[in-house]
Amino acid sequence: MIEAPRSQFLSLHLIETLAAVLPVRDENAQPKTLVFGGVERHMITSQARRRAERVHARNRANAGRGALKERSMGVRTREWAILAGRELESAHGWDKEKALVTARAVMEASGLKFGDPKKKTVANLTRVLVFAPSDAAVRIAGHIADQAAEIEEWRDAYLEAQAGAEAAKKARRGARKKAASSPEAEETEGTSTAEAAASVPLPPLPKATRDAVLLALAPRDAVDIALYGRFLAEIPDSPNVDGAVQTGHAFTVHEAEQIEDFYAAADDAKLDRKRNALSFLDAADDAGAGMTGYQSLISGTFYRHAVLDRAQLRTNLRAAGMDEQEADTAASEAEEEFVNAFVEAFPEAKKNSTASTGSLPMLVLAFEGERPYNYASAFQRPVDEGPVSAGGEGPAGPAAVRRLLRHHTFVSRRREDLRTARVLTYDPEIDMLLGELGLPDSLTVVERTEDLTP
Repeated sequence: MIEAPRSQFLSLHLIETLAAVLPVRDENAQPKTLVFGGVERHMITSQARRRAERVHARNRANAGRGALKERSMGVRTREWAILAGRELESAHGWDKEKALVTARAVMEASGLKFGDPKKKTVANLTRVLVFAPSDAAVRIAGHIADQAAEIEEWRDAYLEAQAGAEAAKKARRGARKKAASSPEAEETEGTSTAEAAASVPLPPLPKATRDAVLLALAPRDAVDIALYGRFLAEIPDSPNVDGAVQTGHAFTVHEAEQIEDFYAAADDAKLDRKRNALSFLDAADDAGAGMTGYQSLISGTFYRHAVLDRAQLRTNLRAAGMDEQEADTAASEAEEEFVNAFVEAFPEAKKNSTASTGSLPMLVLAFEGERPYNYASAFQRPVDEGPVSAGGEGPAGPAAVRRLLRHHTFVSRRREDLRTARVLTYDPEIDMLLGELGLPDSLTVVERTEDLTP
């Protein structure tokens, strides 16, 4: 049988129910919300979702599991100079301090900006997160070690010029203060400090070294960079990548419900003394909790949505240097892993105290189309969880499943490009509901995430 050509976009839609969790918080440690359909809804941001999915896929690949187990993956961090310094120290025998100073100078001269050198906590961190292949630090360290003599000579000159430029800045600041108190000295002082600043230009990084750094930081064949994209404005000639994945904010299909959970943490030593006290007076001294507080928790049924642009994914992989056949193979593997991460991954905030990462979706709907399809409008009217006999829709989970499938069936009758629709459930009640709904022939029920895509 000849397989039909695949459409450009794979749309994924998911319904999941969560109880007493806090997967994402705002700056006040409160659950994030949005207003939709005239009521407030709980929200799990796309940023939190994307990171959870990206890290899930990367960890599986690094552990030799999943469709991407043989593929290169990326790391997003501000610590590339630190990582390169450690590699110089451990693999090439450099002194620790010299290695770090050299790696930082090389990367700074390549165009990356670093934190304030006077603050130890940020001095060796780039100001922005840099998403690059995981072996970038190894490559940078390897080049520095291979060109050690030339780079060390350049480094010493660079650091000396930097110190001179800093001294010129201090002199200029001092001149401004004097000028403020003595206007007649303003012109001469300003001229002398400007000349001092101009007299200490920073030596440029050798071209071969800068090219090596840019190549190490380039997206190359890191599949997750091809999927999720990256933007690095600090180095204009370092390639950016338009992501192939679109992710919507997840939101509750009903009005938001939040509880303020009061907690009391016990002090083990205090309780042990109380338990062994010889009199009630001694026991009274150790009464009460060790610590108390409040935490906000949310419950609800969420709708979430993501889209994979297959054409953009292949474009990104071809731009990374893959030929057409290799890019097609890598893209198919990336699609399988992306679908798995969309279903399996979950933000890890409060995971130990709420077990949120153990949740499974009630329903996943996947289908192809010539454009993305977002079904958020199916839930613009919030679900009324009141009894059906009283005009409500009953529990939000089954009600949301009914709405989503009804919405998709209605749309697919009017859009000829929609095809290969599949649904997956991990809920036995929803499985029974699917049997009762009488799904159209165009909608196939599957039992594994791997079967959600052709």
